[in-house]
Amino acid sequence: MYSLLPSKQSSYIFAFNIPRVFNYSQVVCAGAKSILDIPRTLEFLETQGVPVVAYQTNEFPAFFTPKSGCLAPLRLDSPKEIAKFLHAAGQLYLQNGAVIAVPVPKDQAGDAGLIKRTTTQALNEVIEKKIKGRDITPYLLDRINQLTGGHSLKANINLVLNNAKIGTKVAVELAKLRSPSL
Repeated sequence: MYSLLPSKQSSYIFAFNIPRVFNYSQVVCAGAKSILDIPRTLEFLETQGVPVVAYQTNEFPAFFTPKSGCLAPLRLDSPKEIAKFLHAAGQLYLQNGAVIAVPVPKDQAGDAGLIKRTTTQALNEVIEKKIKGRDITPYLLDRINQLTGGHSLKANINLVLNNAKIGTKVAVELAKLRSPSL
C-alpha cells in the first residue's frame, strides 16, 4: 500500500510499498502499518480513486491493532458482500483496485498504547540514525518487535493468517460470481 511516514526533515517521507494496488482487483491487508500516517494514506488512496473497504468494522485498522482512530470509508460485513462489491467494480470496468482492510482479531492484536510508544521511539531512532529509503520499514518493524518483547511479531503473524483466511473466502465468493457453475 502507498505509505506516508512522518519525518522531521519534511512533512512526510513517501514510501511506495505497493503502488500496484491501483491496478489490481483487490489487496487484502490489516490496514496501513501503524508506523504510517494513516489519515494521509487514506486521503491519498481516495485521490487515486482506490476504494477502501473495512471488513466488519467502522474504523480503519492500524495493522498491529484493530483501531486507528480513522473512520473507514466503507464497511462490508461478509466475504460475499466484498465479492459482490469487487464484481460490480469489474463489471463497470473500473481500472483501480481496492483495499480490503481486515482488522487483526482483538484477542490476537498488539496493545495499542505499547505499539504507539514503541513506534514513536523507533521513528525517532530512524531520524537520529539517518536511516533512509528501503531500510526504514525493516528497521522499524524489527525495532518495534524488540521493544514490544515480540508481541508485535505475534500480532503480525496473526494478522497475516487472518488476512489469508478472509482473502480466501472473498476469492471463493468472487469465483462463484464470475463462474456461476462453481
